[in-house]
Amino acid sequence: MQRFIRQTYFITLCWIFLGGSVALSQVQIATFHSDVDDTDQPYGLYLPPKYTPKKKYPLVVMLHGAGSNHRLAMRRVFGKSNFPGESDIEASLYFPEWAPVDMIVVTPLARGTMGYQGIAEKDVWDMLADVERKFSVDADRRYLTGLSMGGGGTLWIGLTRPDYWAAIAPVCPAIPAMTDVYYPNAKNLPVKIFHGDADPVVKVESSRDLVKALEKAGAKVTYVEYPGVQHDSWVNAYANGDIFQWFRQHSRFPYPPAIELATLRHRYGRNHWVEISSIPAGDTARVSAAWEKDHFAVETQNLEGVVFHLEKFPFLGNSPTIDFKMDGQDIQVQNPRRRVSFLKIRNRWQEGESTSDRNARVEGPLIEAFGDRHIYVFGTKDRPDAATSEKRYQEALKAAEWSFHRGDFLSRVMVFPRVVADRDLRVSDWKRSNLIAFGTQQTNQVIDSVAARLPLVLKENQVQNYGLTAWVPSSYGRYVVVQSGLPWWDAPVTTAPGLLARLTIPGPVGLLRNKADYFLFERNSRIKQYSGYYSKNWKISEIDQEVLENTGAVEIK
Repeated sequence: MQRFIRQTYFITLCWIFLGGSVALSQVQIATFHSDVDDTDQPYGLYLPPKYTPKKKYPLVVMLHGAGSNHRLAMRRVFGKSNFPGESDIEASLYFPEWAPVDMIVVTPLARGTMGYQGIAEKDVWDMLADVERKFSVDADRRYLTGLSMGGGGTLWIGLTRPDYWAAIAPVCPAIPAMTDVYYPNAKNLPVKIFHGDADPVVKVESSRDLVKALEKAGAKVTYVEYPGVQHDSWVNAYANGDIFQWFRQHSRFPYPPAIELATLRHRYGRNHWVEISSIPAGDTARVSAAWEKDHFAVETQNLEGVVFHLEKFPFLGNSPTIDFKMDGQDIQVQNPRRRVSFLKIRNRWQEGESTSDRNARVEGPLIEAFGDRHIYVFGTKDRPDAATSEKRYQEALKAAEWSFHRGDFLSRVMVFPRVVADRDLRVSDWKRSNLIAFGTQQTNQVIDSVAARLPLVLKENQVQNYGLTAWVPSSYGRYVVVQSGLPWWDAPVTTAPGLLARLTIPGPVGLLRNKADYFLFERNSRIKQYSGYYSKNWKISEIDQEVLENTGAVEIK
Protein backbone atom coordinates (compact mmCIF):
# COMPACT_ATOMS: atom_id res chain seq x y z
CA MET A 1 0.00 0.00 0.00
CA GLN A 2 2.79 2.42 0.89
CA ARG A 3 4.50 1.56 -2.40
CA PHE A 4 1.28 2.35 -4.26
CA ILE A 5 0.97 5.69 -2.45
CA ARG A 6 4.58 6.59 -3.28
CA GLN A 7 4.04 5.70 -6.96
CA THR A 8 0.83 7.74 -7.10
CA TYR A 9 2.58 10.70 -5.45
CA PHE A 10 5.45 10.45 -7.96
CA ILE A 11 3.07 10.33 -10.93
CA THR A 12 1.13 13.33 -9.57
CA LEU A 13 4.33 15.36 -9.22
CA CYS A 14 5.35 14.47 -12.77
CA TRP A 15 1.92 15.56 -13.99
CA ILE A 16 2.16 18.88 -12.18
CA PHE A 17 5.68 19.68 -13.29
CA LEU A 18 5.15 18.60 -16.91
CA GLY A 19 1.88 20.34 -17.50
CA GLY A 20 -0.07 21.06 -14.38
CA SER A 21 -3.70 20.66 -13.55
CA VAL A 22 -4.86 22.52 -16.64
CA ALA A 23 -5.29 20.15 -19.58
CA LEU A 24 -2.20 20.09 -21.80
CA SER A 25 -4.39 20.86 -24.82
CA GLN A 26 -5.30 24.19 -23.17
CA VAL A 27 -1.87 25.48 -22.10
CA GLN A 28 1.25 24.92 -24.15
CA ILE A 29 4.49 26.62 -25.09
CA ALA A 30 4.41 27.57 -28.76
CA THR A 31 7.13 29.20 -30.87
CA PHE A 32 7.47 31.56 -33.80
CA HIS A 33 10.47 32.04 -36.09
CA SER A 34 12.17 35.38 -35.45
CA ASP A 35 13.71 37.12 -38.44
CA VAL A 36 15.80 39.21 -36.03
CA ASP A 37 18.40 36.47 -35.55
CA ASP A 38 16.84 33.35 -37.11
CA THR A 39 15.85 31.84 -33.77
CA ASP A 40 12.67 30.19 -32.58
CA GLN A 41 11.12 32.32 -29.84
CA PRO A 42 8.72 30.86 -27.25
CA TYR A 43 5.40 32.15 -26.02
CA GLY A 44 2.72 30.81 -23.71
CA LEU A 45 -0.53 29.81 -25.39
CA TYR A 46 -3.89 29.09 -23.75
CA LEU A 47 -6.74 27.77 -25.88
CA PRO A 48 -10.33 27.45 -24.62
CA PRO A 49 -11.34 23.86 -23.71
CA LYS A 50 -13.64 23.52 -26.72
CA TYR A 51 -11.66 25.60 -29.19
CA THR A 52 -12.83 25.30 -32.80
CA PRO A 53 -11.54 27.22 -35.83
CA LYS A 54 -15.16 27.72 -36.89
CA LYS A 55 -15.58 30.35 -34.19
CA LYS A 56 -13.89 33.74 -33.70
CA TYR A 57 -12.33 34.13 -30.24
CA PRO A 58 -11.29 37.15 -28.18
CA LEU A 59 -7.52 37.41 -27.78
CA VAL A 60 -5.76 38.50 -24.57
CA VAL A 61 -2.05 39.38 -24.63
CA MET A 62 -0.23 39.45 -21.29
CA LEU A 63 3.23 41.08 -20.96
CA HIS A 64 5.46 39.88 -18.10
CA GLY A 65 7.48 42.12 -15.82
CA ALA A 66 11.22 42.45 -15.28
CA GLY A 67 12.97 39.30 -14.13
CA SER A 68 9.99 37.20 -15.19
CA ASN A 69 8.98 35.11 -18.20
CA HIS A 70 6.10 33.94 -20.37
CA ARG A 71 5.22 30.97 -18.14
CA LEU A 72 4.84 33.07 -15.01
CA ALA A 73 2.88 35.64 -16.99
CA MET A 74 0.32 32.98 -17.93
CA ARG A 75 -0.14 32.11 -14.27
CA ARG A 76 -0.37 35.76 -13.21
CA VAL A 77 -3.08 36.78 -15.68
CA PHE A 78 -5.22 33.84 -14.52
CA GLY A 79 -4.80 35.00 -10.94
CA LYS A 80 -2.35 32.26 -9.92
CA SER A 81 0.57 33.87 -8.15
CA ASN A 82 3.26 31.88 -6.39
CA PHE A 83 2.16 29.72 -3.52
CA PRO A 84 3.60 30.54 -0.06
CA GLY A 85 7.35 29.87 -0.02
CA GLU A 86 7.45 29.11 -3.76
CA SER A 87 10.17 30.80 -5.85
CA ASP A 88 9.63 32.09 -9.38
CA ILE A 89 11.80 29.26 -10.68
CA GLU A 90 9.58 26.68 -8.99
CA ALA A 91 6.39 28.44 -10.08
CA SER A 92 7.60 28.44 -13.70
CA LEU A 93 7.65 24.65 -13.80
CA TYR A 94 3.91 24.03 -13.88
CA PHE A 95 0.47 25.50 -14.43
CA PRO A 96 -1.99 25.10 -11.54
CA GLU A 97 -5.70 24.60 -12.03
CA TRP A 98 -7.80 27.63 -12.93
CA ALA A 99 -11.27 28.39 -14.20
CA PRO A 100 -11.42 28.22 -18.01
CA VAL A 101 -12.25 31.26 -20.13
CA ASP A 102 -13.61 31.34 -23.65
CA MET A 103 -10.66 33.36 -24.90
CA ILE A 104 -7.24 32.76 -26.44
CA VAL A 105 -4.50 34.00 -24.10
CA VAL A 106 -0.87 34.48 -25.17
CA THR A 107 2.22 35.53 -23.20
CA PRO A 108 5.44 36.45 -25.05
CA LEU A 109 8.90 35.93 -23.58
CA ALA A 110 10.18 38.92 -25.61
CA ARG A 111 13.84 38.01 -24.95
CA GLY A 112 13.54 38.38 -21.15
CA THR A 113 14.06 41.71 -19.43
CA MET A 114 14.58 44.48 -21.98
CA GLY A 115 11.33 46.42 -21.92
CA TYR A 116 8.96 46.31 -24.87
CA GLN A 117 10.62 48.62 -27.35
CA GLY A 118 12.95 47.67 -30.20
CA ILE A 119 13.48 43.94 -30.69
CA ALA A 120 11.18 42.96 -27.81
CA GLU A 121 8.40 45.07 -29.34
CA LYS A 122 8.96 43.39 -32.69
CA ASP A 123 8.76 40.00 -30.95
CA VAL A 124 5.31 40.86 -29.62
CA TRP A 125 4.02 41.76 -33.07
CA ASP A 126 5.71 38.73 -34.66
CA MET A 127 4.08 36.51 -32.03
CA LEU A 128 0.70 38.08 -32.78
CA ALA A 129 1.16 37.45 -36.49
CA ASP A 130 1.92 33.82 -35.69
CA VAL A 131 -1.15 33.48 -33.44
CA GLU A 132 -3.50 35.08 -35.96
CA ARG A 133 -2.10 32.90 -38.72
CA LYS A 134 -2.74 29.69 -36.75
CA PHE A 135 -5.90 30.44 -34.76
CA SER A 136 -9.28 32.06 -35.22
CA VAL A 137 -9.14 35.52 -33.63
CA ASP A 138 -11.86 38.16 -33.47
CA ALA A 139 -10.21 41.31 -34.83
CA ASP A 140 -12.58 43.54 -32.84
CA ARG A 141 -11.89 41.86 -29.48
CA ARG A 142 -8.15 41.98 -28.94
CA TYR A 143 -6.94 43.03 -25.49
CA LEU A 144 -3.59 43.89 -23.93
CA THR A 145 -2.42 43.81 -20.31
CA GLY A 146 0.84 43.52 -18.42
CA LEU A 147 2.47 44.20 -15.07
CA SER A 148 5.32 46.52 -14.05
CA MET A 149 7.73 46.51 -17.03
CA GLY A 150 4.91 44.75 -18.91
CA GLY A 151 2.47 47.43 -17.74
CA GLY A 152 4.73 50.00 -19.36
CA GLY A 153 4.88 47.80 -22.44
CA THR A 154 1.08 47.69 -22.45
CA LEU A 155 1.00 51.47 -22.67
CA TRP A 156 3.70 51.64 -25.33
CA ILE A 157 2.39 48.88 -27.59
CA GLY A 158 -1.22 49.85 -26.94
CA LEU A 159 -0.87 53.56 -27.64
CA THR A 160 1.50 53.31 -30.61
CA ARG A 161 -0.97 50.94 -32.34
CA PRO A 162 -4.29 52.02 -30.79
CA ASP A 163 -6.44 50.81 -33.68
CA TYR A 164 -5.42 47.18 -33.11
CA TRP A 165 -6.81 46.89 -29.58
CA ALA A 166 -10.30 46.94 -28.08
CA ALA A 167 -9.03 47.79 -24.56
CA ILE A 168 -5.80 47.80 -22.54
CA ALA A 169 -5.11 47.28 -18.82
CA PRO A 170 -1.66 48.22 -17.46
CA VAL A 171 -0.84 47.10 -13.89
CA CYS A 172 1.65 49.18 -11.83
CA PRO A 173 3.17 50.33 -15.13
CA ALA A 174 6.82 51.33 -15.40
CA ILE A 175 6.26 53.80 -18.22
CA PRO A 176 8.92 53.82 -20.99
CA ALA A 177 10.51 57.01 -22.27
CA MET A 178 8.52 58.96 -24.88
CA THR A 179 5.23 57.15 -24.13
CA ASP A 180 3.63 60.46 -23.19
CA VAL A 181 3.87 61.55 -26.84
CA TYR A 182 1.23 58.92 -27.66
CA TYR A 183 -1.28 59.65 -24.87
CA PRO A 184 -3.68 61.47 -27.27
CA ASN A 185 -4.06 58.21 -29.22
CA ALA A 186 -6.12 56.74 -26.35
CA LYS A 187 -9.17 58.85 -27.20
CA ASN A 188 -11.17 55.82 -28.41
CA LEU A 189 -9.34 53.16 -26.41
CA PRO A 190 -10.71 52.09 -22.98
CA VAL A 191 -7.91 51.94 -20.39
CA LYS A 192 -8.01 50.38 -16.92
CA ILE A 193 -5.03 51.06 -14.63
CA PHE A 194 -4.16 49.31 -11.36
CA HIS A 195 -1.62 50.37 -8.72
CA GLY A 196 -0.82 49.85 -5.05
CA ASP A 197 -0.39 53.07 -3.08
CA ALA A 198 2.57 51.63 -1.12
CA ASP A 199 4.52 50.52 -4.20
CA PRO A 200 8.25 51.09 -3.48
CA VAL A 201 9.42 50.14 -7.00
CA VAL A 202 7.12 52.10 -9.31
CA LYS A 203 5.72 55.02 -7.35
CA VAL A 204 1.94 55.34 -7.35
CA GLU A 205 2.23 59.01 -8.34
CA SER A 206 3.25 57.94 -11.83
CA SER A 207 -0.10 56.20 -12.35
CA ARG A 208 -2.03 59.09 -10.80
CA ASP A 209 -0.35 61.47 -13.23
CA LEU A 210 -0.97 59.02 -16.06
CA VAL A 211 -4.69 58.95 -15.31
CA LYS A 212 -4.87 62.77 -15.41
CA ALA A 213 -2.93 62.91 -18.70
CA LEU A 214 -5.10 60.28 -20.38
CA GLU A 215 -8.32 61.88 -19.17
CA LYS A 216 -7.11 65.21 -20.51
CA ALA A 217 -6.58 63.49 -23.87
CA GLY A 218 -10.20 62.33 -23.83
CA ALA A 219 -9.57 58.68 -22.98
CA LYS A 220 -12.05 56.49 -21.12
CA VAL A 221 -9.98 55.67 -18.02
CA THR A 222 -10.81 53.46 -15.06
CA TYR A 223 -8.37 53.64 -12.16
CA VAL A 224 -8.10 51.19 -9.25
CA GLU A 225 -5.73 51.96 -6.38
CA TYR A 226 -5.12 49.42 -3.62
CA PRO A 227 -4.46 50.85 -0.13
CA GLY A 228 -1.38 49.39 1.56
CA VAL A 229 -0.45 47.23 -1.44
CA GLN A 230 3.16 47.28 -2.60
CA HIS A 231 4.55 46.33 -6.02
CA ASP A 232 2.56 43.09 -6.30
CA SER A 233 -0.71 44.84 -7.17
CA TRP A 234 -1.18 42.26 -9.93
CA VAL A 235 -2.31 39.78 -7.26
CA ASN A 236 -5.39 41.95 -6.71
CA ALA A 237 -5.77 43.11 -10.32
CA TYR A 238 -5.90 39.60 -11.78
CA ALA A 239 -7.74 37.85 -8.93
CA ASN A 240 -10.79 35.74 -9.78
CA GLY A 241 -10.44 36.32 -13.52
CA ASP A 242 -11.89 39.81 -13.15
CA ILE A 243 -9.68 41.20 -15.92
CA PHE A 244 -11.34 38.86 -18.44
CA GLN A 245 -14.77 40.09 -17.34
CA TRP A 246 -13.70 43.72 -17.86
CA PHE A 247 -12.25 42.96 -21.29
CA ARG A 248 -15.51 41.30 -22.38
CA GLN A 249 -17.31 44.63 -21.98
CA HIS A 250 -15.33 46.20 -24.82
CA SER A 251 -15.30 45.74 -28.56
CA ARG A 252 -13.33 47.72 -31.13
CA PHE A 253 -15.20 50.03 -33.51
CA PRO A 254 -13.03 50.47 -36.63
CA TYR A 255 -14.54 53.84 -37.63
CA PRO A 256 -14.94 56.12 -34.62
CA PRO A 257 -16.24 59.52 -35.80
CA ALA A 258 -13.43 61.47 -34.08
CA ILE A 259 -9.74 60.57 -34.10
CA GLU A 260 -6.69 61.91 -32.27
CA LEU A 261 -3.30 60.84 -33.60
CA ALA A 262 0.10 61.85 -32.27
CA THR A 263 3.42 60.32 -33.30
CA LEU A 264 7.16 60.80 -33.61
CA ARG A 265 7.50 58.02 -36.20
CA HIS A 266 5.87 57.10 -39.47
CA ARG A 267 5.61 53.50 -38.32
CA TYR A 268 3.32 54.60 -35.48
CA GLY A 269 1.46 56.94 -37.78
CA ARG A 270 -1.99 55.38 -38.06
CA ASN A 271 -5.08 55.38 -35.88
CA HIS A 272 -8.09 53.71 -37.48
CA TRP A 273 -8.97 55.73 -40.62
CA VAL A 274 -6.33 58.47 -40.19
CA GLU A 275 -2.72 57.98 -41.31
CA ILE A 276 0.22 60.38 -41.24
CA SER A 277 2.28 60.11 -44.42
CA SER A 278 4.94 62.79 -43.94
CA ILE A 279 6.39 64.38 -40.80
CA PRO A 280 9.61 66.29 -40.11
CA ALA A 281 12.25 64.30 -38.24
CA GLY A 282 12.42 64.92 -34.52
CA ASP A 283 9.03 66.60 -34.25
CA THR A 284 5.80 65.29 -32.77
CA ALA A 285 3.08 65.29 -35.42
CA ARG A 286 -0.57 65.70 -34.41
CA VAL A 287 -3.85 65.22 -36.24
CA SER A 288 -7.33 65.84 -34.87
CA ALA A 289 -9.95 64.64 -37.35
CA ALA A 290 -13.72 64.46 -36.85
CA TRP A 291 -16.78 63.83 -38.99
CA GLU A 292 -19.21 66.69 -38.42
CA LYS A 293 -22.45 65.70 -40.22
CA ASP A 294 -21.51 67.02 -43.67
CA HIS A 295 -17.73 67.52 -43.62
CA PHE A 296 -14.46 66.43 -42.01
CA ALA A 297 -12.91 68.96 -39.63
CA VAL A 298 -9.15 68.45 -39.48
CA GLU A 299 -6.50 70.25 -37.46
CA THR A 300 -2.79 69.40 -37.77
CA GLN A 301 0.58 70.22 -36.20
CA ASN A 302 4.08 69.51 -37.61
CA LEU A 303 2.59 67.65 -40.51
CA GLU A 304 3.33 67.60 -44.23
CA GLY A 305 1.13 64.75 -45.46
CA VAL A 306 -1.99 62.91 -44.25
CA VAL A 307 -4.18 60.11 -45.62
CA PHE A 308 -7.82 59.31 -44.79
CA HIS A 309 -8.95 55.72 -45.37
CA LEU A 310 -12.65 56.14 -46.11
CA GLU A 311 -13.40 53.03 -48.16
CA LYS A 312 -15.84 51.73 -45.51
CA PHE A 313 -16.49 54.88 -43.51
CA PRO A 314 -20.09 54.36 -42.32
CA PHE A 315 -21.19 57.99 -41.93
CA LEU A 316 -20.86 59.11 -45.54
CA GLY A 317 -24.02 59.39 -47.60
CA ASN A 318 -24.39 59.04 -51.34
CA SER A 319 -23.02 62.46 -52.24
CA PRO A 320 -20.44 62.38 -55.08
CA THR A 321 -18.36 64.94 -53.18
CA ILE A 322 -17.35 65.58 -49.60
CA ASP A 323 -15.93 68.63 -47.90
CA PHE A 324 -12.79 68.80 -45.80
CA LYS A 325 -11.83 71.74 -43.62
CA MET A 326 -8.06 71.32 -43.33
CA ASP A 327 -6.65 73.75 -40.74
CA GLY A 328 -9.46 76.13 -41.71
CA GLN A 329 -8.89 75.64 -45.45
CA ASP A 330 -11.92 74.36 -47.42
CA ILE A 331 -11.24 71.54 -49.89
CA GLN A 332 -13.89 69.57 -51.79
CA VAL A 333 -13.04 66.00 -52.80
CA GLN A 334 -14.66 63.95 -55.56
CA ASN A 335 -15.69 60.33 -54.88
CA PRO A 336 -15.06 60.38 -51.12
CA ARG A 337 -15.53 56.63 -50.57
CA ARG A 338 -11.88 55.88 -51.10
CA ARG A 339 -8.39 56.61 -49.85
CA VAL A 340 -7.99 60.41 -49.80
CA SER A 341 -4.48 61.84 -49.54
CA PHE A 342 -3.44 65.44 -48.82
CA LEU A 343 -0.07 67.13 -49.13
CA LYS A 344 0.99 70.48 -47.67
CA ILE A 345 2.90 72.74 -50.08
CA ARG A 346 3.92 76.23 -48.98
CA ASN A 347 1.55 76.01 -46.01
CA ARG A 348 -1.46 75.14 -48.21
CA TRP A 349 -3.18 71.76 -48.35
CA GLN A 350 -4.02 70.07 -51.64
CA GLU A 351 -4.87 66.58 -52.80
CA GLY A 352 -1.71 64.65 -53.55
CA GLU A 353 0.59 61.86 -52.46
CA SER A 354 3.46 62.40 -50.05
CA THR A 355 6.97 62.32 -51.47
CA SER A 356 8.63 62.04 -48.06
CA ASP A 357 12.14 60.58 -48.04
CA ARG A 358 11.34 58.89 -44.73
CA ASN A 359 8.92 56.01 -44.31
CA ALA A 360 7.93 53.34 -41.81
CA ARG A 361 10.95 51.18 -42.71
CA VAL A 362 13.77 53.77 -42.78
CA GLU A 363 13.20 57.02 -40.92
CA GLY A 364 15.71 57.10 -38.08
CA PRO A 365 16.90 57.83 -35.50
CA LEU A 366 19.99 55.63 -35.09
CA ILE A 367 18.50 53.28 -32.52
CA GLU A 368 15.81 52.19 -35.01
CA ALA A 369 18.41 50.29 -37.02
CA PHE A 370 18.95 47.96 -34.05
CA GLY A 371 15.28 47.14 -33.46
CA ASP A 372 15.04 44.69 -36.35
CA ARG A 373 17.29 42.19 -38.07
CA HIS A 374 20.81 43.63 -38.25
CA ILE A 375 24.40 42.48 -38.86
CA TYR A 376 27.66 43.94 -37.56
CA VAL A 377 30.20 44.24 -40.40
CA PHE A 378 33.94 44.81 -40.02
CA GLY A 379 36.07 45.91 -42.95
CA THR A 380 38.64 44.04 -45.04
CA LYS A 381 38.58 46.24 -48.17
CA ASP A 382 42.16 47.42 -47.59
CA ARG A 383 43.41 43.84 -47.06
CA PRO A 384 44.51 44.23 -43.44
CA ASP A 385 47.04 41.94 -41.80
CA ALA A 386 45.84 39.29 -39.37
CA ALA A 387 46.33 41.45 -36.26
CA THR A 388 44.43 44.42 -37.71
CA SER A 389 41.65 42.16 -38.97
CA GLU A 390 41.30 40.59 -35.52
CA LYS A 391 41.15 44.03 -33.87
CA ARG A 392 38.38 45.10 -36.23
CA TYR A 393 36.51 41.87 -35.61
CA GLN A 394 36.70 42.39 -31.85
CA GLU A 395 35.33 45.92 -32.16
CA ALA A 396 32.31 44.69 -34.12
CA LEU A 397 31.91 41.81 -31.66
CA LYS A 398 31.82 44.30 -28.79
CA ALA A 399 28.95 46.18 -30.45
CA ALA A 400 27.05 42.91 -30.91
CA GLU A 401 27.28 42.12 -27.19
CA TRP A 402 23.61 41.76 -26.27
CA SER A 403 23.52 38.48 -24.35
CA PHE A 404 25.74 39.03 -21.33
CA HIS A 405 25.00 38.25 -17.68
CA ARG A 406 23.43 41.22 -15.89
CA GLY A 407 22.88 39.55 -12.54
CA ASP A 408 20.42 36.92 -11.37
CA PHE A 409 17.38 39.21 -11.65
CA LEU A 410 17.88 40.87 -15.04
CA SER A 411 19.74 37.84 -16.44
CA ARG A 412 20.71 37.68 -20.11
CA VAL A 413 18.87 39.15 -23.07
CA MET A 414 18.68 36.39 -25.64
CA VAL A 415 19.51 38.26 -28.85
CA PHE A 416 22.17 36.85 -31.16
CA PRO A 417 23.03 39.10 -34.13
CA ARG A 418 25.74 38.04 -36.57
CA VAL A 419 29.22 39.52 -36.94
CA VAL A 420 30.77 39.12 -40.40
CA ALA A 421 33.50 40.54 -42.65
CA ASP A 422 32.38 42.83 -45.45
CA ARG A 423 33.69 40.37 -48.04
CA ASP A 424 31.38 37.64 -46.68
CA LEU A 425 28.12 39.57 -47.01
CA ARG A 426 25.63 38.08 -49.43
CA VAL A 427 22.96 39.86 -51.49
CA SER A 428 20.34 38.26 -49.23
CA ASP A 429 22.00 39.98 -46.25
CA TRP A 430 21.63 43.38 -47.92
CA LYS A 431 18.00 42.68 -48.73
CA ARG A 432 16.98 41.29 -45.33
CA SER A 433 19.19 43.12 -42.85
CA ASN A 434 20.19 46.47 -41.49
CA LEU A 435 24.00 46.70 -41.63
CA ILE A 436 26.17 48.22 -38.90
CA ALA A 437 29.46 48.89 -40.71
CA PHE A 438 32.76 49.76 -38.96
CA GLY A 439 35.58 51.72 -40.53
CA THR A 440 35.76 54.15 -43.44
CA GLN A 441 35.21 54.20 -47.18
CA GLN A 442 38.80 53.04 -47.59
CA THR A 443 38.54 50.06 -45.22
CA ASN A 444 34.96 48.76 -45.49
CA GLN A 445 33.18 47.74 -48.69
CA VAL A 446 29.75 48.47 -47.18
CA ILE A 447 30.70 52.05 -46.34
CA ASP A 448 32.26 52.48 -49.77
CA SER A 449 29.00 51.37 -51.41
CA VAL A 450 26.93 54.02 -49.60
CA ALA A 451 29.56 56.77 -49.48
CA ALA A 452 27.84 58.86 -52.15
CA ARG A 453 24.67 59.01 -50.03
CA LEU A 454 26.34 59.80 -46.71
CA PRO A 455 25.67 63.42 -45.70
CA LEU A 456 28.82 63.61 -43.56
CA VAL A 457 32.01 61.59 -43.13
CA LEU A 458 34.82 61.62 -40.60
CA LYS A 459 38.10 62.96 -41.95
CA GLU A 460 40.89 60.40 -42.17
CA ASN A 461 43.21 62.49 -39.97
CA GLN A 462 40.61 62.58 -37.16
CA VAL A 463 39.83 58.89 -36.65
CA GLN A 464 42.00 58.80 -33.51
CA ASN A 465 40.39 61.90 -31.99
CA TYR A 466 36.69 61.66 -32.91
CA GLY A 467 33.97 59.10 -33.30
CA LEU A 468 31.14 59.43 -35.83
CA THR A 469 28.04 57.26 -36.00
CA ALA A 470 25.52 58.04 -38.76
CA TRP A 471 22.95 56.19 -40.83
CA VAL A 472 21.84 56.28 -44.43
CA PRO A 473 19.32 54.14 -46.36
CA SER A 474 20.71 51.35 -48.52
CA SER A 475 19.55 50.77 -52.09
CA TYR A 476 17.41 47.93 -50.69
CA GLY A 477 15.51 50.25 -48.35
CA ARG A 478 17.33 49.13 -45.20
CA TYR A 479 19.48 50.99 -42.71
CA VAL A 480 23.23 51.22 -43.09
CA VAL A 481 24.82 52.59 -39.92
CA VAL A 482 28.38 53.82 -40.45
CA GLN A 483 30.68 53.78 -37.42
CA SER A 484 33.98 55.59 -38.08
CA GLY A 485 36.80 56.44 -35.71
CA LEU A 486 36.22 55.99 -31.99
CA PRO A 487 33.25 53.67 -31.28
CA TRP A 488 30.13 55.34 -29.89
CA TRP A 489 30.40 53.49 -26.57
CA ASP A 490 33.69 55.27 -25.84
CA ALA A 491 31.90 58.62 -25.65
CA PRO A 492 31.83 59.99 -22.08
CA VAL A 493 28.37 59.46 -20.59
CA THR A 494 26.72 62.83 -19.98
CA THR A 495 23.85 61.52 -17.81
CA ALA A 496 23.58 58.30 -15.85
CA PRO A 497 20.85 55.99 -17.21
CA GLY A 498 17.75 55.67 -15.05
CA LEU A 499 16.08 52.44 -13.94
CA LEU A 500 13.95 52.05 -17.07
CA ALA A 501 16.93 52.68 -19.36
CA ARG A 502 18.87 49.93 -17.58
CA LEU A 503 15.96 47.55 -18.06
CA THR A 504 15.79 48.10 -21.80
CA ILE A 505 18.36 47.68 -24.58
CA PRO A 506 21.53 46.31 -22.95
CA GLY A 507 25.20 46.75 -23.70
CA PRO A 508 26.79 49.19 -26.15
CA VAL A 509 23.70 49.50 -28.34
CA GLY A 510 21.71 50.94 -25.45
CA LEU A 511 24.00 53.97 -25.40
CA LEU A 512 22.48 55.12 -28.71
CA ARG A 513 18.95 55.37 -27.26
CA ASN A 514 18.92 59.16 -27.05
CA LYS A 515 20.92 59.93 -30.21
CA ALA A 516 19.34 61.33 -33.35
CA ASP A 517 20.34 60.56 -36.99
CA TYR A 518 24.05 61.13 -36.39
CA PHE A 519 26.35 61.35 -33.37
CA LEU A 520 29.80 62.98 -33.32
CA PHE A 521 32.02 63.21 -30.24
CA GLU A 522 35.57 64.17 -29.37
CA ARG A 523 37.74 61.88 -27.26
CA ASN A 524 37.37 62.42 -23.50
CA SER A 525 35.00 65.37 -23.93
CA ARG A 526 31.56 65.60 -22.34
CA ILE A 527 31.03 68.98 -24.00
CA LYS A 528 32.09 68.37 -27.59
CA GLN A 529 29.30 65.95 -28.48
CA TYR A 530 26.91 66.65 -31.34
CA SER A 531 23.74 64.84 -32.38
CA GLY A 532 21.09 65.97 -34.84
CA TYR A 533 18.45 65.02 -37.40
CA TYR A 534 18.87 65.18 -41.15
CA SER A 535 16.82 67.63 -43.16
CA LYS A 536 15.13 66.49 -46.38
CA ASN A 537 16.92 63.96 -48.59
CA TRP A 538 19.43 63.00 -45.90
CA LYS A 539 21.15 66.39 -45.74
CA ILE A 540 22.65 68.29 -42.81
CA SER A 541 20.67 71.42 -41.96
CA GLU A 542 22.39 74.78 -42.47
CA ILE A 543 22.44 75.48 -38.74
CA ASP A 544 24.01 72.11 -37.88
CA GLN A 545 26.41 72.32 -40.81
CA GLU A 546 28.13 75.40 -39.43
CA VAL A 547 28.52 73.82 -35.98
CA LEU A 548 29.90 70.56 -37.36
CA GLU A 549 32.34 72.21 -39.76
CA ASN A 550 33.75 74.27 -36.90
CA THR A 551 34.94 71.04 -35.24
CA GLY A 552 37.29 70.41 -38.17
CA ALA A 553 36.51 66.70 -37.81
CA VAL A 554 33.99 66.03 -40.56
CA GLU A 555 33.38 66.68 -44.21
CA ILE A 556 29.83 67.80 -45.06
CA LYS A 557 28.50 66.76 -48.44
